[in-house]
Amino acid sequence: MKSIKVKDILQRKHFENIEVIARNEGLNRLVKWVHIVEAPNVGHLLRGGELILSTGVAWRETELFISIVKQFIEAQVAGLCIEVGTYTTSIPEKVIEIADQSQFPIILFHKEVPFVEITHDIHTLLINNQYKMISELEGYSQSLNKKILAVEHFSEILKFIQSYLQVQVIIVINNKEIQFTPNVTEYERIRLLKVIQAKSGIDIAAPERLYSIARLPIDLLGDHYAELVILSKVRELTEFDQLILDRTATALAHFFLRGLYIEEKRKGEETEWMTRWLDGEHSEDSITEFLSYLIPSSNLKGAVTCLCKIDSLRNHSHVDLTYFKLYFRTIFEQRGFTILSIEKRNMIIFILLNERSADTWKKRTEEGIERLLEIELKICKPFIGVGKYVEKLADIPISYQTSIETIRIKDRLSKQSHSYFYDDLHVFRIISFLNGHLDLSEYILEYLGPVINYDKMTNSKLMETLKVYLACNGSKQKAAKKLFVVRQTLYHRLEKIEELLGHDFMNHEKRLAIEFMLMAYDYCLSSKPLDV
Repeated sequence: MKSIKVKDILQRKHFENIEVIARNEGLNRLVKWVHIVEAPNVGHLLRGGELILSTGVAWRETELFISIVKQFIEAQVAGLCIEVGTYTTSIPEKVIEIADQSQFPIILFHKEVPFVEITHDIHTLLINNQYKMISELEGYSQSLNKKILAVEHFSEILKFIQSYLQVQVIIVINNKEIQFTPNVTEYERIRLLKVIQAKSGIDIAAPERLYSIARLPIDLLGDHYAELVILSKVRELTEFDQLILDRTATALAHFFLRGLYIEEKRKGEETEWMTRWLDGEHSEDSITEFLSYLIPSSNLKGAVTCLCKIDSLRNHSHVDLTYFKLYFRTIFEQRGFTILSIEKRNMIIFILLNERSADTWKKRTEEGIERLLEIELKICKPFIGVGKYVEKLADIPISYQTSIETIRIKDRLSKQSHSYFYDDLHVFRIISFLNGHLDLSEYILEYLGPVINYDKMTNSKLMETLKVYLACNGSKQKAAKKLFVVRQTLYHRLEKIEELLGHDFMNHEKRLAIEFMLMAYDYCLSSKPLDV
């Protein structure tokens, strides 16, 4: 699609008797509109690409003329056409010098010309060109949409835009895979990547070579997935090129999303095998063989199970659940994991196969969970538990069982105040085990019964005070600050606690027992109130 440049305008009617001063390189500037300007201060009204027509009646003084030309240059005006004779007889040398430095074309009409007819003619030309551009864009979009239905690889789409625009096309996927269309030598690949990274279009290896560049990100499910770049060293990329790039990037996004969706559906067929894996029925060799078929180029460092408990899972549509799994996979793959998933009762079980350093798996997992919970999902916010990290894939059942235990423990605790990870539950893991084998209520009441009973009768806050005081390692100043009470109030409460629990409640062994029972109380309280 040919854009209208200043040199094209000079071939139109009424431009027979003209003289071009200042440097001719500026004749390649694009023209988007025509303005008649006579006022001295118009820079703030210009949007770039205007061809200015003027008699220069308001610019007779050299300094004023210089000022208006600088305004035009700063506003990225296409060029200035001045009618000389009536008000302007010559162009000051200083103005010509400034125009030369910026390759800003100045065209002189040596005879009187009808500005209205020129404006009408050029506007008609621009509107017709715009209409033609829209028609060609629509034709391109229709052809592209038909091609998407038939192609099996995104490279066919890249070939389509490259053939249409005759430019170099580059796509960078997840900052890992890079494809050039047409293909180039390794030396040229390095050169072009440096040009893209520089973002200025200047070839660092050969500064005299200037590329015109346009680029667009391709986002999937709210996250950056790829970047599509076109560049040319033989012509300046136009607004039409940008529109073609935009349509192509959108088409690629749909193509990639369709591929991810189909892949996610396919993963559902692996459910039976994964169920047996979670139940411990596969050997290390059979797991390795299966995964090598599934993800041939992987270099696994270990794995961990992540459970997402979703209320009324079966009430959500299959499409919503599939898109949730797509979000999960997209987020965690960017953080160095390969994801396998399976639905089981009211949970979605994700196996995170780690491909990066085992030292950073936890940090990356936490970042992924936080990112997932930030997204507006069509399903209920999932309740998440992460099991024990395992180095051997045959130990995934251990990770699975500990992720179930994490969910079970977190379900009984204050959901907003505890970690997603089994490794961080520490004492609560012991409490959960003990609670499964004996009734902890008797032991809790033995140590905390008097305080629980006092709070119940007087509606006081001794239990809260005891927790905070112990958490502050017996620091009265820190405890008072955290409880938002004056020191005297804290002293009064501590005296009452000492009266109820005994003057030795801060002695080492008894303090450890009390702290343990406070945590056991938190664990047991959410399931049923304790009888005191």
